[in-house]
Amino acid sequence: MTHVAVLMGGWSAEREVSLVSGRACAEALERRGFRVSRVEVDERLPAVLTRLRPDVVFNALHGRLGEDGRVQGLLDLLGIPYTHSGVRASAIAMHKPTALRLFQSAGLPVPEGRVMPAAEVAEAPPFPPPFVVKPVDEGSSIDVELVLRAEDLARVGHKLAERSRPVLVERYIPGLELTCAVLDGRPLAVTEVAPREGFYDYRAKYTPGIAEHRLPAPIPPRVYERVMEIARCAHLLLGCRGLTRADLRFDPERGEAGLALLEINTQPGMTPLSLAPEQAAYCGLSFEDLVVRLVELAACDP
Repeated sequence: MTHVAVLMGGWSAEREVSLVSGRACAEALERRGFRVSRVEVDERLPAVLTRLRPDVVFNALHGRLGEDGRVQGLLDLLGIPYTHSGVRASAIAMHKPTALRLFQSAGLPVPEGRVMPAAEVAEAPPFPPPFVVKPVDEGSSIDVELVLRAEDLARVGHKLAERSRPVLVERYIPGLELTCAVLDGRPLAVTEVAPREGFYDYRAKYTPGIAEHRLPAPIPPRVYERVMEIARCAHLLLGCRGLTRADLRFDPERGEAGLALLEINTQPGMTPLSLAPEQAAYCGLSFEDLVVRLVELAACDP
């Protein structure tokens, strides 16, 4: 019987989401006959894994530590195969400016953006509103600020003045929020995410009923295929493995030229509201099938 240790929790801002993802994955593996150890991650993780000696680690962590290459490096050192991407792909994808530079160099469409000290955004924005301000290395839309008008700068500037780390400022692209999951190098489907109010922030992502998932996305067929190709190329370009999810914006008034790749997530959520499992189900792969497939694809970096 294969022994799988499911890592969850941690101490990033996405801890609660990770706990939900981890419990759902652990239950799915148990239903499929795996021996499962649930591990709520803290500083004792190396000792815990050495004691448990699992055959595979299912990485259900989100955010820093679990998604930025550090846990992946530990698992490589311990020689334990793990799900999702390895050290290099995880670290690059987590640092949005680095990933965007690579995407742009490969010819993938990305929004114009600039990294700058957070405290300087309100006084010296790199371009006029509308624009988006986001941390350089967070997920789940945590601490993302949308500046639509000049009068929003005072409100946002007050919040940003308290941040010591730099931020990424990107031109706002009007239109639709699109996402596409990629499993083992194959794009699954495209979903339009339509918040009923505001934008697709942390609350909209994890509160039932706040955002509508339109699957398949009601966009022109050529744009739909282009989104899947962009997601596939981003996955392969960074050397990702297992499951990823690419997030894009689409301005319908500009047609295919209105697409822009925002980021790639190497640890997509596995909660009841998560987009990647929903797309897998649309393609005929149940949640349990998806989780088992990720275990089958587990590996260490060469």
